Amino acid sequence: MTKTTERTILLADCQSFYASVEKASYPEYKNKPLAVAGDPARRSGIILAACPMAKSFGVSTAERLGEALKKCPELVIVRPRMKHYIDVSLAITDIYKEYTDLVEVFSIDEQFLDISGSFKIFGDSLTVAREIQKKVLLQTGVWVRIGISSNKVLAKSATDIWAKKIKSGIFTLPRTELKQLLWPQPVNKMFGVGSRMSSHFERLGMTTIGDIARTSLPDLKSKFRARFGKQSDIQAEVMWKTANGLDESPVAPYTFSSPQKSISHMMTLPQDYLEPNEVETILLELSEEVCRDSRRKGCMGSVVTVSCTCSPYEAPTGFSRQMKLTDPTNNTNKVYNAAKKIFYNFWNGMPIRRLGVTLSGLVDDQTYQLSFFEDHERIRSLEEATDKIKERYGSAAIVRASSLTQAGQALERSLKIGGHYK
Repeated sequence: MTKTTERTILLADCQSFYASVEKASYPEYKNKPLAVAGDPARRSGIILAACPMAKSFGVSTAERLGEALKKCPELVIVRPRMKHYIDVSLAITDIYKEYTDLVEVFSIDEQFLDISGSFKIFGDSLTVAREIQKKVLLQTGVWVRIGISSNKVLAKSATDIWAKKIKSGIFTLPRTELKQLLWPQPVNKMFGVGSRMSSHFERLGMTTIGDIARTSLPDLKSKFRARFGKQSDIQAEVMWKTANGLDESPVAPYTFSSPQKSISHMMTLPQDYLEPNEVETILLELSEEVCRDSRRKGCMGSVVTVSCTCSPYEAPTGFSRQMKLTDPTNNTNKVYNAAKKIFYNFWNGMPIRRLGVTLSGLVDDQTYQLSFFEDHERIRSLEEATDKIKERYGSAAIVRASSLTQAGQALERSLKIGGHYK
């Protein structure tokens, strides 16, 4: 039997990424508490990132801007610049790639590195981690915390539980020390366990990661079935493997290059929408964004889904329903008409605060069904022409008349990436 060589995996996490990037861009804020926050006038007035100094005042991510200012009146508020953050993240990726070609993006501020084959060139894992820290800080102004272990789950745990808490920002979690280091940790610190799952584990009498790890897999599956139903075996196995530090998944540089299964756009509205003409304006804008993405990616879809969240905030209602089309399409009007039909079939008349349109069942757009009742090629050519104009001059270069009404959001959304300003 061939002995498997143990890997060395790093999980590099950028400290307070958005805030760190802003502090690097504006040296005058170096010794001031700073937070990146959305626009409070448009229901996005929450803290997206806070620098360590701001956190020392009790400011935390995801809290409302008003609450943060009560804790820290001198807090410097910076509006997010998503395109800039993406550019800096890509620059950091390029630095990682100087040490290994096995770099997997986990999020905009976290990436896995497999440095198993890098030791002969760059030295041991601690040497590599320190060099990465220095280079990223020098070139971008961002401090990186790094967890080191033999697989991705343990590297992530090493970062979140230890590296983020110590001055050096680097921590190694050997497999041989799981019982001493990982198992005594409370269950809510285990990777993949949120507050709700923590509560479930506590009700099962499991308060530490070790409690899960020491439970046999058959017993854990039995407990999960009793609590969650017959379909919970996979979840139980994932939890058991995580607690025992078992993870064979590779660091995959092309994680996001697998075939896309759906294309969707969601929108949180600036105020509650109740009038049908207002809602239809948003459905049309969302349908157009979805279809434009589909055409750019060379695909069509046969299933349209509409998601709707209604007020009040305390007890929201809503729905997510889908419709299968006769033939695959990326035609804006066809998707829009389907979206309207779904919406009016399931809307309960409550004020709407969030809408989404999804196109799934994707196929290649080179083969499509011709119709005697419409000029498919003329419509296709028209949409391709408007797409080219938007690609060259921006998505707001040409918009529908309805988007210029008070209800329309296309012009505002053209200034944003992922819901935040570019």
